[in-house]
Amino acid sequence: MAVHEHPHRSPRFHLPSLRGNRTAPASEDGVAMLSDTHTARAYAFASLRLLTGFVFLWAFLDKTFGFGYATPSGKGWIDGGSPTKGFLSGVAAGPMESTFHDWAGATWADWLFMMGLLGVGVAVMAGVALRLAALAGIAMMALMWIAEWPPAKHLSDGAPSMSTNPFVDYHVIYAVALIALAAAAAGATWGLGKVWAQLPVVRDHAWLR
Repeated sequence: MAVHEHPHRSPRFHLPSLRGNRTAPASEDGVAMLSDTHTARAYAFASLRLLTGFVFLWAFLDKTFGFGYATPSGKGWIDGGSPTKGFLSGVAAGPMESTFHDWAGATWADWLFMMGLLGVGVAVMAGVALRLAALAGIAMMALMWIAEWPPAKHLSDGAPSMSTNPFVDYHVIYAVALIALAAAAAGATWGLGKVWAQLPVVRDHAWLR
């Protein structure tokens, strides 16, 4: 009987060692996959951060110097032009139409708008103060959304508004992108997020991160 039992015992004896040899590479592959996923996510957020920040920074530069794109040459902020007059005076729908008309071209409105664009643009591209930048950017996007008022089918003069979506437009997308960047602490990759987070004042006040 002993002779007949050995063939049955041998496979059972070797199975644990064979399984053990197969588990190690699988575990290593899992770790490598998680590492690759983490790296890809970091690069994706860094790319989103740089592109989103550049949207704000470019708007500031174009409105300041009049590069001939959204702002005609010679009508930049440094030439005496108003960054808010054209846009706010053209508001033709929504609950704050008359309010925006009153704000159009006001010195305080110009400075607040331009410093907001510059601050959000620089902070997001550098990867610092992303929470503050998100709050400021969301406030700006909310006001601009209200100014364009996508829910309106018609303007105040009865003309079609040509709104492509009554709720979600690019202002909402930018706001959500800023929230995602701040939530993911996306300033470490291709940015100064790690250096910023190590500053004593930032360590003591998490809202500055």
